[in-house]
Amino acid sequence: MGRLAPRPLLLALLGLALCRGRVVRVPTGSLVRVVGTELVIPCNVSDYDGPSEQNFDWSFSSSGSSFVELASTWEAGFAAQLYRERLQRGEIVLRRTANDAVELHIKNVQTSDEGHYKCSTPSTDATVQGNYEDTVQVKVLADALHVAAAPSPAPGLSLRLGEPFELRCAASTASPLHTHLALLWELQRGAARRSVLALTHEGRFRPGPGYEQRYRAGDMRLDTVGGDGYRLSVAHALASDQGSYRCVVSEWIGEQGSWQEIQEKAVEVATVLIQPTVLRVAVAKSVSVAEGKELDLTCNITTDRADDVRPEVTWYFSRSPDSILPGSPVLARLDRDSLVHSSPHIALSHADARSYHLLVRDVSKENSGYYFCHVALWAPGHNRSWHKVAEARSAPASVDVTWLEPDYQVYLNASKVPEFSDDLTELECRIVDVKSSEASVRFTVSWYYRVNRRSDDVVASELLAVMNGDWTLKYGDRSKQRAQDGDFIFSKEHTDTFSFRIQRTTEEDRGNYYCVVSAWTRQRNDSWVKSKDVFSKPVTIFWASEDSVLVVKARQPKPFFAAGNTFEMTCKVSSKNIKSPRYSVLITAEKPVGDLSSPNETKYIISLDQDSVVKLENWTDASRVDGVVLEKVQEDEFRYRMYQTQVSDAGLYRCMVTAWSPVRGSLWREAATSLSNPIEIDFQTAGPVFNASVHSDTPSVIRGDLIKLFCIITVEGAALDPDDMAFDVSWFAVHSFGLDKAPVLLSSLDRKGIVTTAERDGKSELSLERVSVLEFLLQVHGSEDQDFGNYYCSVTPWVKSPTGSWQKEAEIYSKPIFITVKMDVLNAFKYPLLIGVGLSTVIGLLSCLIGWDLARSLLCMSSPERGHVYQHTALLPTALSGRTITSTEETSNLLPREQPTK
Repeated sequence: MGRLAPRPLLLALLGLALCRGRVVRVPTGSLVRVVGTELVIPCNVSDYDGPSEQNFDWSFSSSGSSFVELASTWEAGFAAQLYRERLQRGEIVLRRTANDAVELHIKNVQTSDEGHYKCSTPSTDATVQGNYEDTVQVKVLADALHVAAAPSPAPGLSLRLGEPFELRCAASTASPLHTHLALLWELQRGAARRSVLALTHEGRFRPGPGYEQRYRAGDMRLDTVGGDGYRLSVAHALASDQGSYRCVVSEWIGEQGSWQEIQEKAVEVATVLIQPTVLRVAVAKSVSVAEGKELDLTCNITTDRADDVRPEVTWYFSRSPDSILPGSPVLARLDRDSLVHSSPHIALSHADARSYHLLVRDVSKENSGYYFCHVALWAPGHNRSWHKVAEARSAPASVDVTWLEPDYQVYLNASKVPEFSDDLTELECRIVDVKSSEASVRFTVSWYYRVNRRSDDVVASELLAVMNGDWTLKYGDRSKQRAQDGDFIFSKEHTDTFSFRIQRTTEEDRGNYYCVVSAWTRQRNDSWVKSKDVFSKPVTIFWASEDSVLVVKARQPKPFFAAGNTFEMTCKVSSKNIKSPRYSVLITAEKPVGDLSSPNETKYIISLDQDSVVKLENWTDASRVDGVVLEKVQEDEFRYRMYQTQVSDAGLYRCMVTAWSPVRGSLWREAATSLSNPIEIDFQTAGPVFNASVHSDTPSVIRGDLIKLFCIITVEGAALDPDDMAFDVSWFAVHSFGLDKAPVLLSSLDRKGIVTTAERDGKSELSLERVSVLEFLLQVHGSEDQDFGNYYCSVTPWVKSPTGSWQKEAEIYSKPIFITVKMDVLNAFKYPLLIGVGLSTVIGLLSCLIGWDLARSLLCMSSPERGHVYQHTALLPTALSGRTITSTEETSNLLPREQPTK
């Protein structure tokens, strides 16, 4: 809470509030007016009671002592008889501007109106307080302002654009008081007036709206001449300067700290007429020019100006004669500084003072249209500025560019015609009988394919490739992939020849082909526009498709031979509908049905490809690597030889021949494959018959025992000397209860006594030996559980022939024998039992030792000697202390002590 104001201050404020009342105000000081002008005196009232709208009474006194009623807002007969007539004429008017303010207007003030004016308000207050009237003094001066045009009367000026002109006005005053003059130049055009340039009563220059730039550039000035002269100078007349000019002069006096205008006079000075500059522009109305030639147009100018005006020439182009210039493209321009602005193929030159040439080089169809010449005349201004004094545009000049269409024919020829599939096809599209061809014309080609049908159905053409005017080649959907693979080749052999090659023609490529040669014309921007297309006649690519035929005949020159002799077979090949064939040969052998190793199995022995490269296929007889030969006798005849034949070579032998056709030079395509008739090798002998069996004395063993397996060979038929027999023996195992798994090779012994043992994962070991002429022993040492299963042996007999060569007999197999490996229960539990008994004995002895030691320690503590502390070293169990205590000090910390007696 603030402090209370001092009591004397409160009394003073209360008294001021009680003494405050109505306040009536008029301008302070004196008002000065000139005879013939209008006098306006405002009056307002404030701090009053009663209604908001107040009434006012005005009275006048020439001396200030006795006042005469002048006008009133609420009493019509208030005015004295002297002023009633002026009130009726409207020379004296009382205007209300607000509920609490009015203005007294006296028009055409006279010297008799000089005096004191009092404004009073009737009281509407509850108590009479304040002032109810106020007085102001008015001084009326004689008219001492003189304004005149120089010279007088006002002349009329006729000017041309860009010419200078001056206007003068005289103004002076003989006022006894200190006044200032202000001068304004006005331009009147019709009913509108514009302020041009003014000199204010404070001595400042002020350009009118739109004249600021010209004033700052010095093109328009206002100067004083002598004591009372004022001159308006315009350096270059513009069309907007035309009109009537008058000089407006006002007189200003200082009132109440500000300037008040007390009088204004105007005088007409001159009428300025701007004569337009005569300017005519003309060009030829119609011009025809051949394409590729030069277009020359002349713009002729006619004007009445002979001073230093400079022309600006601009050429426009339009497709329509009615086009608006701003929207038309500019071809070339010559500015007022004689600088040319144009493109490289367009030139603009100044032939003479009034002629300008437009030169368009190498015209084309795009240059056909309408040409306009636009000319603007510029006059120099103040401070290196320029003003446009005239401009004109010519009538459109119609230009027709005639074009000589290139005349040519197109001829399509098939230089390479296919006779078979995969043959080369080559088409040549040639341009002939070329007429009116110029350097600005180039030719491109498009290739099309259409299926050849006998019916009248309309078949759409398929685009193979198209070449644009910039030499870019685009492929169609049909040829895109084959073109990327190099099968389709499009090229331009010469300037007038285009070629299309199909490296490997297929049956799907048969049909009609035609080419389209397009003529392209170069444009101004170095682009190319297609102007003409000429179609060739179609060329049909077709050949009769017949199936390829390949026949192979095999024969045996010597039909009867014995084992150990050489087998020979020749194969003769014949073909039809195969282009330039080459043959590859594969010799196959099919074993008879009685062959147990691979019944009806066909083996590939040796091959010879189309390049005469020989390759051994599945010939696995290492002892007879060079025992088979395949050679080419003639282009269509091949011979197969097998030396030192054996009984195991019996079977059906054939020649499998494949015909190949050349494709793309060094590449080959398979055309057909055929199989020859079989040639049989059959040995009719009365030799021995071999059998194999497996025997074991230990078909069931305990793990770790020795497994013995005997492979026993028996011979039936003719008796043989043991030196004339040899055997390849191999042992196999199938580790399963059935024969559902693949056999695993264990070990093998060849006829030369070389043993080969396969790698195994188990710890057991294998040994294979020959115990007699016809018995072979397989031993498994340290047998394991995974050694169980079915065991069998395979035997390949070798018999020496009368010629001294060894003949390989058919491989024979024994029946399998099942071997069981059992676990020894006693040995399995022996070691765990011994370990358990040993651990139990050790734990029992340790428990007895701990109990004995603990009992002895308690006995010693129960009968101690006086004056001694028993210390005992013991091995306490970890259950008591959590650790092993070995020192007497640590033991004493755990056991209670007796203090010695004194």
